[in-house]
Amino acid sequence: MAGIPHLKALQAFAAFGTQGSVSGAARELGVSPGAVTQQLQKLEEHLGLALIERQGRHMELTRWGRLYHAEIHAGFERLSGASEIVRRARGDTALSLSALTSVLGKWIGREIFEWRALCPGSVVQLVGTEQEPDLERDGIDFRICYGPQARYPHAVDLFTDWAVPACSPRLIEGRRPTEGADIFGFPLLHIVWAGAASLAPSWEDWAALIGAPPGPIPCDLSTMLSSSAIDAAVAGRGFVLAQMSMIADELDAGRLVIPFDHRLRLAAPYRLAWSAASLDKPFARDFHRWLLAKGRRQGVLSAPAPSA
Repeated sequence: MAGIPHLKALQAFAAFGTQGSVSGAARELGVSPGAVTQQLQKLEEHLGLALIERQGRHMELTRWGRLYHAEIHAGFERLSGASEIVRRARGDTALSLSALTSVLGKWIGREIFEWRALCPGSVVQLVGTEQEPDLERDGIDFRICYGPQARYPHAVDLFTDWAVPACSPRLIEGRRPTEGADIFGFPLLHIVWAGAASLAPSWEDWAALIGAPPGPIPCDLSTMLSSSAIDAAVAGRGFVLAQMSMIADELDAGRLVIPFDHRLRLAAPYRLAWSAASLDKPFARDFHRWLLAKGRRQGVLSAPAPSA
Protein backbone atom coordinates (compact mmCIF):
# COMPACT_ATOMS: atom_id res chain seq x y z
CA MET A 1 0.00 0.00 0.00
CA ALA A 2 1.45 3.39 -0.97
CA GLY A 3 0.21 6.94 -0.70
CA ILE A 4 -3.23 8.21 0.28
CA PRO A 5 -6.36 6.80 -1.41
CA HIS A 6 -8.19 9.06 -3.83
CA LEU A 7 -10.68 11.37 -2.12
CA LYS A 8 -13.58 10.12 -4.29
CA ALA A 9 -12.92 6.55 -3.14
CA LEU A 10 -12.88 7.62 0.50
CA GLN A 11 -16.11 9.58 0.06
CA ALA A 12 -17.81 6.58 -1.58
CA PHE A 13 -16.65 4.27 1.20
CA ALA A 14 -17.72 6.68 3.95
CA ALA A 15 -21.16 7.07 2.37
CA PHE A 16 -21.56 3.29 1.88
CA GLY A 17 -20.66 2.61 5.53
CA THR A 18 -23.12 5.24 6.74
CA GLN A 19 -26.01 4.36 4.38
CA GLY A 20 -25.49 0.58 4.41
CA SER A 21 -25.97 0.16 0.66
CA VAL A 22 -24.54 1.18 -2.68
CA SER A 23 -27.83 2.77 -3.75
CA GLY A 24 -28.00 4.81 -0.53
CA ALA A 25 -24.41 5.98 -0.97
CA ALA A 26 -25.17 6.93 -4.59
CA ARG A 27 -28.14 9.07 -3.52
CA GLU A 28 -26.06 10.79 -0.81
CA LEU A 29 -23.26 11.61 -3.24
CA GLY A 30 -25.46 12.36 -6.26
CA VAL A 31 -23.75 9.80 -8.52
CA SER A 32 -24.71 6.48 -10.08
CA PRO A 33 -24.51 3.17 -8.14
CA GLY A 34 -21.98 1.96 -10.70
CA ALA A 35 -19.68 4.88 -9.87
CA VAL A 36 -19.87 4.04 -6.17
CA THR A 37 -19.09 0.35 -6.82
CA GLN A 38 -16.12 1.32 -8.98
CA GLN A 39 -14.68 3.59 -6.25
CA LEU A 40 -15.14 0.90 -3.60
CA GLN A 41 -13.20 -1.59 -5.71
CA LYS A 42 -10.41 0.93 -6.28
CA LEU A 43 -10.13 1.53 -2.53
CA GLU A 44 -9.88 -2.20 -1.76
CA GLU A 45 -7.21 -2.62 -4.43
CA HIS A 46 -5.27 0.32 -3.04
CA LEU A 47 -5.38 -0.99 0.52
CA GLY A 48 -4.99 -4.66 -0.37
CA LEU A 49 -7.85 -5.46 2.01
CA ALA A 50 -11.39 -6.73 1.65
CA LEU A 51 -13.48 -3.95 3.14
CA ILE A 52 -16.85 -5.20 1.93
CA GLU A 53 -18.30 -8.68 2.12
CA ARG A 54 -20.52 -9.56 -0.84
CA GLN A 55 -23.24 -12.20 -0.53
CA GLY A 56 -25.26 -12.08 -3.71
CA ARG A 57 -26.90 -8.69 -3.90
CA HIS A 58 -26.27 -8.08 -0.18
CA MET A 59 -23.13 -6.15 0.81
CA GLU A 60 -21.84 -5.27 4.28
CA LEU A 61 -18.60 -4.12 5.87
CA THR A 62 -16.05 -6.70 6.94
CA ARG A 63 -14.27 -6.45 10.30
CA TRP A 64 -11.49 -4.46 8.61
CA GLY A 65 -14.09 -2.38 6.83
CA ARG A 66 -15.80 -1.43 10.09
CA LEU A 67 -12.50 -0.38 11.65
CA TYR A 68 -11.50 1.63 8.58
CA HIS A 69 -14.92 3.26 8.27
CA ALA A 70 -14.85 4.46 11.88
CA GLU A 71 -11.59 6.32 11.22
CA ILE A 72 -12.63 7.67 7.82
CA HIS A 73 -15.99 8.85 9.17
CA ALA A 74 -14.26 10.61 12.08
CA GLY A 75 -11.88 12.25 9.64
CA PHE A 76 -14.70 13.63 7.48
CA GLU A 77 -16.43 14.87 10.63
CA ARG A 78 -13.30 16.81 11.59
CA LEU A 79 -13.03 18.25 8.10
CA SER A 80 -16.65 19.32 8.26
CA GLY A 81 -16.05 20.92 11.66
CA ALA A 82 -13.03 22.81 10.34
CA SER A 83 -15.07 24.13 7.43
CA GLU A 84 -17.79 25.26 9.81
CA ILE A 85 -15.27 27.15 11.93
CA VAL A 86 -13.97 29.00 8.87
CA ARG A 87 -17.48 29.66 7.57
CA ARG A 88 -18.59 31.06 10.92
CA ALA A 89 -15.46 33.19 11.26
CA ARG A 90 -15.93 34.70 7.80
CA GLY A 91 -19.64 35.26 8.18
CA ASP A 92 -19.69 36.61 11.72
CA THR A 93 -18.35 40.15 11.93
CA ALA A 94 -19.06 40.51 15.66
CA LEU A 95 -16.03 40.33 17.96
CA SER A 96 -16.31 38.07 20.99
CA LEU A 97 -14.35 38.86 24.15
CA SER A 98 -14.20 36.26 26.91
CA ALA A 99 -12.88 37.12 30.36
CA LEU A 100 -12.99 35.97 33.96
CA THR A 101 -16.34 36.95 35.41
CA SER A 102 -15.04 39.57 37.84
CA VAL A 103 -12.65 41.03 35.27
CA LEU A 104 -15.54 41.40 32.88
CA GLY A 105 -17.97 42.86 35.39
CA LYS A 106 -15.63 45.17 37.28
CA TRP A 107 -13.05 46.19 34.67
CA ILE A 108 -13.18 45.60 30.93
CA GLY A 109 -16.97 45.43 30.78
CA ARG A 110 -17.05 48.99 32.06
CA GLU A 111 -14.28 50.15 29.74
CA ILE A 112 -15.91 48.67 26.64
CA PHE A 113 -18.16 51.71 26.26
CA GLU A 114 -15.05 53.73 25.38
CA TRP A 115 -14.39 51.32 22.52
CA ARG A 116 -17.98 51.58 21.35
CA ALA A 117 -17.60 55.37 21.20
CA LEU A 118 -14.39 55.02 19.18
CA CYS A 119 -15.81 52.41 16.78
CA PRO A 120 -19.61 52.70 16.77
CA GLY A 121 -19.85 50.37 13.78
CA SER A 122 -18.36 47.39 15.61
CA VAL A 123 -20.23 44.78 17.63
CA VAL A 124 -18.61 43.19 20.68
CA GLN A 125 -20.07 40.17 22.47
CA LEU A 126 -18.91 39.79 26.09
CA VAL A 127 -18.62 36.33 27.67
CA GLY A 128 -17.84 35.93 31.38
CA THR A 129 -16.54 32.51 32.44
CA GLU A 130 -14.00 30.99 34.80
CA GLN A 131 -13.33 28.10 32.39
CA GLU A 132 -10.63 28.63 29.79
CA PRO A 133 -12.31 28.30 26.38
CA ASP A 134 -11.05 26.65 23.24
CA LEU A 135 -10.91 29.77 21.11
CA GLU A 136 -11.47 28.06 17.75
CA ARG A 137 -14.09 25.54 18.85
CA ASP A 138 -16.03 27.99 21.02
CA GLY A 139 -15.90 30.83 18.52
CA ILE A 140 -14.02 33.18 20.87
CA ASP A 141 -11.87 35.90 19.31
CA PHE A 142 -10.16 37.30 22.43
CA ARG A 143 -9.71 36.00 25.98
CA ILE A 144 -8.47 37.82 29.09
CA CYS A 145 -7.08 35.24 31.52
CA TYR A 146 -4.95 35.26 34.64
CA GLY A 147 -1.43 33.89 34.83
CA PRO A 148 0.62 32.07 32.21
CA GLN A 149 -1.73 30.07 29.96
CA ALA A 150 0.47 27.82 27.82
CA ARG A 151 -2.59 26.45 25.97
CA TYR A 152 -2.92 29.67 23.96
CA PRO A 153 -0.32 29.97 21.18
CA HIS A 154 -1.05 33.69 20.71
CA ALA A 155 -0.95 35.54 24.04
CA VAL A 156 0.87 38.45 25.69
CA ASP A 157 0.97 39.98 29.14
CA LEU A 158 -1.76 42.59 29.51
CA PHE A 159 -0.97 44.11 32.93
CA THR A 160 -0.15 43.15 36.50
CA ASP A 161 -2.66 44.34 39.05
CA TRP A 162 -2.20 45.45 42.65
CA ALA A 163 -4.55 44.85 45.60
CA VAL A 164 -5.33 47.18 48.49
CA PRO A 165 -7.70 47.10 51.50
CA ALA A 166 -10.89 49.03 50.79
CA CYS A 167 -14.17 49.50 52.60
CA SER A 168 -17.37 51.50 52.61
CA PRO A 169 -16.95 54.85 54.39
CA ARG A 170 -19.93 53.83 56.53
CA LEU A 171 -17.95 50.93 57.99
CA ILE A 172 -15.37 53.17 59.64
CA GLU A 173 -17.57 56.11 60.64
CA GLY A 174 -16.58 57.07 64.19
CA ARG A 175 -14.00 54.29 64.28
CA ARG A 176 -11.41 55.18 61.69
CA PRO A 177 -8.31 52.97 61.93
CA THR A 178 -5.12 54.82 62.82
CA GLU A 179 -2.69 52.25 61.41
CA GLY A 180 -2.80 49.37 58.96
CA ALA A 181 -2.96 46.66 61.59
CA ASP A 182 -6.21 48.17 62.93
CA ILE A 183 -7.97 46.85 59.82
CA PHE A 184 -7.78 43.34 61.27
CA GLY A 185 -10.22 44.44 63.95
CA PHE A 186 -12.94 44.85 61.31
CA PRO A 187 -14.81 42.13 59.41
CA LEU A 188 -12.60 40.80 56.62
CA LEU A 189 -13.86 39.57 53.25
CA HIS A 190 -11.71 36.82 51.76
CA ILE A 191 -11.40 35.94 48.07
CA VAL A 192 -10.41 32.36 47.22
CA TRP A 193 -9.65 31.78 43.54
CA ALA A 194 -9.62 28.38 41.86
CA GLY A 195 -7.26 26.69 39.41
CA ALA A 196 -4.44 28.78 37.98
CA ALA A 197 -5.77 31.74 39.92
CA SER A 198 -4.87 30.13 43.25
CA LEU A 199 -2.16 32.75 43.71
CA ALA A 200 -4.72 35.33 44.76
CA PRO A 201 -3.55 38.04 47.17
CA SER A 202 -4.49 37.11 50.73
CA TRP A 203 -4.89 38.98 53.97
CA GLU A 204 -1.92 37.03 55.30
CA ASP A 205 0.18 38.42 52.42
CA TRP A 206 -0.94 41.96 53.19
CA ALA A 207 -0.25 41.53 56.91
CA ALA A 208 3.30 40.49 56.07
CA LEU A 209 3.62 43.48 53.71
CA ILE A 210 2.85 46.01 56.45
CA GLY A 211 4.78 44.11 59.13
CA ALA A 212 1.71 43.37 61.26
CA PRO A 213 2.26 41.16 64.32
CA PRO A 214 1.83 37.48 63.43
CA GLY A 215 -1.39 35.82 64.46
CA PRO A 216 -4.56 34.24 63.09
CA ILE A 217 -6.45 36.25 60.48
CA PRO A 218 -10.23 36.17 61.03
CA CYS A 219 -12.39 35.04 58.12
CA ASP A 220 -15.85 36.58 58.15
CA LEU A 221 -16.85 35.74 54.57
CA SER A 222 -15.17 33.85 51.72
CA THR A 223 -16.12 33.98 48.05
CA MET A 224 -14.59 32.73 44.81
CA LEU A 225 -15.50 35.91 42.92
CA SER A 226 -13.72 39.21 43.48
CA SER A 227 -16.82 41.02 42.29
CA SER A 228 -18.95 39.45 45.03
CA ALA A 229 -16.48 40.47 47.73
CA ILE A 230 -16.29 44.02 46.35
CA ASP A 231 -20.09 44.28 46.31
CA ALA A 232 -20.20 43.09 49.92
CA ALA A 233 -17.65 45.75 50.88
CA VAL A 234 -19.72 48.44 49.16
CA ALA A 235 -22.67 47.25 51.25
CA GLY A 236 -20.61 47.86 54.40
CA ARG A 237 -20.01 44.21 55.27
CA GLY A 238 -16.27 44.53 55.82
CA PHE A 239 -12.88 45.25 54.29
CA VAL A 240 -12.00 43.67 50.96
CA LEU A 241 -8.48 43.18 49.62
CA ALA A 242 -9.50 44.49 46.22
CA GLN A 243 -7.71 44.83 42.93
CA MET A 244 -7.23 48.42 41.88
CA SER A 245 -8.57 47.71 38.38
CA MET A 246 -11.88 46.55 39.84
CA ILE A 247 -12.68 49.36 42.25
CA ALA A 248 -11.91 52.48 40.22
CA ASP A 249 -15.57 53.39 39.75
CA GLU A 250 -16.38 52.69 43.40
CA LEU A 251 -13.50 54.91 44.54
CA ASP A 252 -14.50 57.75 42.17
CA ALA A 253 -18.08 57.59 43.41
CA GLY A 254 -17.06 57.45 47.07
CA ARG A 255 -18.68 54.05 47.59
CA LEU A 256 -15.31 52.67 48.70
CA VAL A 257 -12.34 54.32 50.40
CA ILE A 258 -8.76 53.25 51.03
CA PRO A 259 -7.74 54.17 54.59
CA PHE A 260 -4.15 52.93 54.12
CA ASP A 261 -2.72 52.82 50.62
CA HIS A 262 -0.32 49.90 50.98
CA ARG A 263 -0.63 47.99 47.71
CA LEU A 264 0.15 44.31 47.24
CA ARG A 265 1.36 43.19 43.81
CA LEU A 266 -0.44 40.18 42.35
CA ALA A 267 1.72 37.10 41.83
CA ALA A 268 0.95 36.80 38.10
CA PRO A 269 -0.19 39.07 35.27
CA TYR A 270 -3.41 39.16 33.37
CA ARG A 271 -2.87 38.03 29.79
CA LEU A 272 -4.59 38.66 26.49
CA ALA A 273 -4.99 35.68 24.16
CA TRP A 274 -6.50 35.69 20.70
CA SER A 275 -7.28 33.51 17.71
CA ALA A 276 -4.99 34.35 14.81
CA ALA A 277 -7.82 33.88 12.29
CA SER A 278 -9.98 36.37 14.18
CA LEU A 279 -7.60 39.21 13.39
CA ASP A 280 -8.96 39.19 9.83
CA LYS A 281 -12.40 40.28 11.07
CA PRO A 282 -13.46 43.91 10.65
CA PHE A 283 -12.18 46.10 13.53
CA ALA A 284 -10.30 43.13 15.08
CA ARG A 285 -6.79 44.52 14.80
CA ASP A 286 -7.88 47.90 16.13
CA PHE A 287 -9.69 46.17 18.99
CA HIS A 288 -6.56 44.15 19.73
CA ARG A 289 -4.47 47.33 19.92
CA TRP A 290 -7.12 49.02 22.07
CA LEU A 291 -7.14 46.14 24.56
CA LEU A 292 -3.35 46.22 24.83
CA ALA A 293 -3.41 49.99 25.37
CA LYS A 294 -6.08 49.63 28.09
CA GLY A 295 -3.93 47.01 29.75
CA ARG A 296 -0.82 49.20 29.73
CA ARG A 297 -2.77 52.12 31.15
CA GLN A 298 -4.34 49.98 33.87
CA GLY A 299 -0.94 48.65 34.86
CA VAL A 300 0.20 52.22 35.50
CA LEU A 301 -2.99 53.17 37.37
CA SER A 302 -2.88 50.07 39.58
CA ALA A 303 0.75 50.37 40.62
CA PRO A 304 1.80 52.49 43.63
CA ALA A 305 3.00 55.98 42.89
CA PRO A 306 6.81 56.17 42.52
CA SER A 307 8.61 57.16 45.69
CA ALA A 308 9.87 60.71 45.71
